[in-house]
Amino acid sequence: MKSLVFAFGLALACAAPAAVEFSAGFARVDITPPLGCYISGYYKARYAKSVLDPLQINCVAFSDGQTKALVMQIDTVAVSDHVYNLMRDAIAKATGVARDAIFLHASHTHDGGPLRTSAEQMADGTEPPLTRMYRELCTSRASDVAVQALADLKPARLSMARSVAKRITFGRRYKMKNGKVYTNPGVKNPDIVAPDGEPPDESVQVLRIDREGALPICLINFQTHPDVVGGETITADWPGLTRTVFEAATMGKAVSLVLNGTQGDVNHVNVMPLPGEENGLVNDFDNVPRGYSHAWHMANVLAGAALSVWLKCAPLEAGSIRFGTANVRVASQRAKTKEELELARKYWTLHQEGKDDQIPFKHMELTTELARSKRVLRLENGPDYFDLPICALTIGDAVAFAGFPGEPFNDIGKAVKKGSPFKLTIPLCLTNASRGYFPCSDSYVGGGYESASSAFAPEVADKLIAGQLELLKSLKCVP
Repeated sequence: MKSLVFAFGLALACAAPAAVEFSAGFARVDITPPLGCYISGYYKARYAKSVLDPLQINCVAFSDGQTKALVMQIDTVAVSDHVYNLMRDAIAKATGVARDAIFLHASHTHDGGPLRTSAEQMADGTEPPLTRMYRELCTSRASDVAVQALADLKPARLSMARSVAKRITFGRRYKMKNGKVYTNPGVKNPDIVAPDGEPPDESVQVLRIDREGALPICLINFQTHPDVVGGETITADWPGLTRTVFEAATMGKAVSLVLNGTQGDVNHVNVMPLPGEENGLVNDFDNVPRGYSHAWHMANVLAGAALSVWLKCAPLEAGSIRFGTANVRVASQRAKTKEELELARKYWTLHQEGKDDQIPFKHMELTTELARSKRVLRLENGPDYFDLPICALTIGDAVAFAGFPGEPFNDIGKAVKKGSPFKLTIPLCLTNASRGYFPCSDSYVGGGYESASSAFAPEVADKLIAGQLELLKSLKCVP
């Protein structure tokens, strides 16, 4: 059985338009939820009590004169596959843009509104009324912003640059003295031996889009978890705050959106901070330091990195727009023994009964065991394999957007950027589907939250890298 099945849009013929009329448009809409709405992202219920900054959908539209495409960034932790499908269907109907040319990307802020309703919840009526109202609002707003961005299309030129944002993203998995690997083991924990894995990707990619008679658009690509604030507050976290800082620094002479890359095993937690680096942080859920002022700090650093190259971007030649999808088949991570299944049922039952204190773990270790138990029970009766939908959107031979249907580890993005045949490749987490963590194979050995919760076998990272690179290669037109 083939592990990679491609599906392409009609725009894939390598014969580009005789004269590409490249244009781009931009629009944004507000999707700030009402107070009282559910906030997903933790293994405990949270309900919004205040709004720190607005949530948005930001949309860039592209056209080569024949084919149109949309890249949309949504301020939310994740969107369920079913809601993604509802949104893309509504956008395609409102705009006529091919469904596979619509990229919906969740920023992964852990303080956003609820967009994770399943098809089963909608069918059996268990979707809470406030969640239903918010889902319907966001679906309508997604269509609105797409229509507005297409109406804003102007002749455009592309350019790019790269920079770095230092000391705002850190590996969150650490080898411990007991031989295990812990996720977020705690700041200055004396039992930490060394980071588990390669150093985090601190690179910042900037795509500049200059338009005739309209503000230029800045696409900023960076990669780390937006789980910096916490509590029962609504905030777009560092992705949204970076937009605010960047646009303010340009004196309103640019618009921007931030696209989060492969962030599955990295976050803001510096376990060995330098003097002053703990300012504005307090211990929060799972013993993780969080703070709104730190999210602003990250925004300052990231926007500063983008601004440092904003006026020195190198030109890129635009070309025809192509898009495609592929299904990557990977094995599932099912329980191997009856004992593992029974323990998972015991822990999850205690959790459901509000008896976490009877489970022999605390803080992030407790969350890890709950995630493991939930995964084992979910896969008790299969399936043995999953088909993971990846997607790609390219502009000429210059720019590629590489979408993943979940949260890939940092090294997946590094490998795709390195192996891509395009001059600028922008990896995107949580795009058009939300299937959980995609850990690298070696992370299954020591343990940790990500591999414990992942529904996928250790082959998942290698197969996603190979699948995405094959998809990108197929989209590059060779004269």
